[in-house]
Amino acid sequence: MRKNKGFIQLLLTFSLLALILAGCGANNTGTGENSSKNDDEVKTEEFPQYTVQHAMGETTMEETPKKVVVLTNEGTEAVLELGVTPVGAASPGIGTEWYAHIKEEMQRVTELGEETAPNLETIASLQPDLIIGNQIRPEEIYEQLEAIAPTVFSEDLAGDWKQNFELYAKALNKEAEGKEALANYDEHVEEVKGKLADELNMEVSVVRFLPTTVRIYQKDTFAGTILSDLGFACPEAQDKDNFMEVITEEQMSSMDGDVMFYYNADYDEEKGGTKMQEAWMQHPLYEKLNVAQTDSAYKVDEIIWNLSGGIKAANLLLEDIVKYME
Repeated sequence: MRKNKGFIQLLLTFSLLALILAGCGANNTGTGENSSKNDDEVKTEEFPQYTVQHAMGETTMEETPKKVVVLTNEGTEAVLELGVTPVGAASPGIGTEWYAHIKEEMQRVTELGEETAPNLETIASLQPDLIIGNQIRPEEIYEQLEAIAPTVFSEDLAGDWKQNFELYAKALNKEAEGKEALANYDEHVEEVKGKLADELNMEVSVVRFLPTTVRIYQKDTFAGTILSDLGFACPEAQDKDNFMEVITEEQMSSMDGDVMFYYNADYDEEKGGTKMQEAWMQHPLYEKLNVAQTDSAYKVDEIIWNLSGGIKAANLLLEDIVKYME
């Protein structure tokens, strides 16, 4: 009887030990098929792939980019607005490294050359994990850029700045922040509308003086989209779905309106846009314009009204309109 009792106790001991060992094997997450699957699920949860449709096709991002290169001025403003400082960016190309309104944020950013001819070797040396550009700038080097890092191109500039901003936000995996920034812009527009009230019924003209030509800018422009958001009308001569039109002195009436905003392209000190502007505004035909007779022609910053083309400039442009029209 004692022998049988001892044998039973020994059998129970072995059975308990087997159960413990089996349990340890089932809970081991360091090896085995279940462990690999769990690790993949965690990785997917932390770094979900996302695909961005853009002007050159589609680009799949394996994780949120941290080192970003930007090849357009409006793209640079976009990433800064979204809280991202690029590692490299195209320069304005007008004798200054960075525009004044973003200069402080760009102090540690590598300059990559002009938008139309960025330096590929410098871009590669920065080892970016995302490149942002535009189809109408360096489209011919897209494949070379794509070989360096995932590259997302918007389709157009000027009037498409909001669509581009949404695209860049998606590429940066910051869609929520992008929606918030555009909502803040819309609130700014409503605020300006409230300040201007009856002035919103005016026709607003936008003119650019260059060293050898004069242009009137139409609805499909950066400034044009913002004026449209406010509800301003264009003068009849500018109420077209085009970018701009070159006019002669004989066509000077085309730039008239209730209000005229103008800016000068002063790239050449000897033949700058300011000299053209002064010559036109001393012309007898100019003196006949409504904006001349009512003293309603206002000189504004070309960088804000034309060259920057991004969300930061858009908000500054709204402030300009209040400054001159309130």
